Amino acid sequence: MYVLPVVTDYLDTYPTMKAKTLFIDRPVNIVEEGIDVAVRIGHLPDSNLSAVKVGTVRRVMCGSPKYFERFGVPKSPADLKDHRIAASTAAWASPEWKFRDDLRVSVDAALQCNTNEAAIQSAREGWGLTRVLNYQIGPALVAGELQIILSEFEEPPLPIHILHPEGRHAPAKVRTFVDMAAARLRENRLLN
Repeated sequence: MYVLPVVTDYLDTYPTMKAKTLFIDRPVNIVEEGIDVAVRIGHLPDSNLSAVKVGTVRRVMCGSPKYFERFGVPKSPADLKDHRIAASTAAWASPEWKFRDDLRVSVDAALQCNTNEAAIQSAREGWGLTRVLNYQIGPALVAGELQIILSEFEEPPLPIHILHPEGRHAPAKVRTFVDMAAARLRENRLLN
């Protein structure tokens, strides 16, 4: 949603370059897999990789106005047991959801989706509530199709980094891409 436009703009700016993308919701060993640059969400383990912080994202609960009219708005994470949940089994698929102050809630999702997009779509249609990263629902928030709830219970934001293995000795193609990507991602208000 936000990285691909940077890649295509880079290719337009440097027409002799080529790119191969890999969009997955799990960490990979970029050195072993021959990846020049990665964008990673979450806290980074110590490594030899160079990291450039470009923003943060929040894990948010959301639903549609249609759902809230029909079933009401939960007032606390404990209220989620009385609501229909569409959970993504992609990244962070644990049935135990963490909230602020180490509050944990076991969620029995009536609908499990193997993609975030499917869980989001079910929420947009008013079927249930879901929990995803705020950038994933940006367009639906702007359109009024979804609303964030329980924001006062959210965990601290997760950092977003651009990673590459070469450090200061990175080839020009990596340095120019990292510079362009960092500038573009930092401009995005949903990532800060």
